[in-house]
Amino acid sequence: MTEMNENPLDLLPEVLLAASAVLGLLLGSWLPRARQWCVGLLAVLACVAGIVAASVAAAEPATTAFGEAFTVDPVTSTSRIVVLAGTLLVLAVSFGPLRGDPRESEFYVLLQLAALGALMMAGAQDLLLLASAYLLASIPSYTLAGFRKDGPGTEAALKFYVIGALLGVLLLTGITVLYAAGRGTGYPMLGEAFRDAPEALLATGAIGLLAGVLFKAGGVPAHFWVPDAVQGSSPPVAALLTTIPKIGALAALFRLGEAVFADSTLPWAALVSVLAAASMTLGNLGAFFQQDVKRLLAYSTISQVGYLLMPVAVAGRSDLAQQALLYYLAAYTVTNLGAFAVVCALPRAQSLEDYRGLARERPLLAASLVVCLLGLVGTPPTAVFLGKLEAFSAVFDGGYAWLAALAAANTVASLFYYLRWIVPAVSRGGGSSSEAAAVEGDRTARVVAYAAAAVSVGLGLAAGPVLDALAV
Repeated sequence: MTEMNENPLDLLPEVLLAASAVLGLLLGSWLPRARQWCVGLLAVLACVAGIVAASVAAAEPATTAFGEAFTVDPVTSTSRIVVLAGTLLVLAVSFGPLRGDPRESEFYVLLQLAALGALMMAGAQDLLLLASAYLLASIPSYTLAGFRKDGPGTEAALKFYVIGALLGVLLLTGITVLYAAGRGTGYPMLGEAFRDAPEALLATGAIGLLAGVLFKAGGVPAHFWVPDAVQGSSPPVAALLTTIPKIGALAALFRLGEAVFADSTLPWAALVSVLAAASMTLGNLGAFFQQDVKRLLAYSTISQVGYLLMPVAVAGRSDLAQQALLYYLAAYTVTNLGAFAVVCALPRAQSLEDYRGLARERPLLAASLVVCLLGLVGTPPTAVFLGKLEAFSAVFDGGYAWLAALAAANTVASLFYYLRWIVPAVSRGGGSSSEAAAVEGDRTARVVAYAAAAVSVGLGLAAGPVLDALAV
């Protein structure tokens, strides 16, 4: 019988975030509208304290908590730091647009709860905890998608919710089938039981499980909600939806592949590799001729999931898989949030043409946009370049050279639609409307864009020590 370790300090970053959300909800009920920003400041402090706690825990040996339902290992520790850092950036770009909003405190609380769900998904080592974390990450996100209560936001929230509810049912169905096959829900127990389990039963359960987790990641075939939800929601929420949930979902998939399905009769690696190929290809095809910048970034994030699934596919088959996934997650998070920070900084610029003349009006912001977009392509010396290189090496090492070749072709193809955005931004100004859209905006979001672009380059230049730390 497994000894029950119920030390809440093992989950200190999660506890801090949950406590901040609850306290923020209470404070928001009493604070005047002009002082709702205090709830956002409390969220910032919780994220900073959580990053410190996660960094301290990362230096300790791997451990489990609550009957091995939650594990604290390099995957969890890195995911904590990346999720909390990403949440800080989303909070930063939210302060300006939300200042004085009657529901400002509710936004900060929902944002923290969504991030908490992503953290729990990353550390879950039990199918029931994974299902609970899925719901915790999903329900606040549905509300945030329709937070503005306008037509596009309502449509985005409805589509997001309907697809999420459907795939959530499939997730629970898959968990039920896997429980029947393995007589348990803990990953160590399932890993042993699945070595001799019927392949048809495993395949049925795994497909249901994948459907739910891929919904949070935004990968094919659970990607249909991404373009509409991102386009219809506000820019800060769009930044959240395309970044934070993916971290928890991909960490969860990696852990499932390594601890549960690696030695099973199910061809897990082949299944995930096909989904990776479909995500990167269909995401690119969808982005080619988009004019709306948020919709373009939505299809871009679908494509990026394909690259991020590459090390997930070879989990347990390559020693490079873990460090490749964790580094790529950090690189993608800061680079994607940097691109969205530019969008947040220019709320009136909605189409690619609205960015014409940005380099003349806002040269630093245009430089940040170019760095982040070329970073998403995988251009050296940005961090995503090293992330993709590590992912390519991992799938080569795991015996999936064809996937690396397809990913390289998709990387080259993706340059087309990123350049469709870069060229107007660095060209001369067009009409007065595009110039006005380039001038007006939020100052805090501009600072976040500058910082994210600098970190993307800095993380790429410091890749050696970071990768060594992640390989432990």
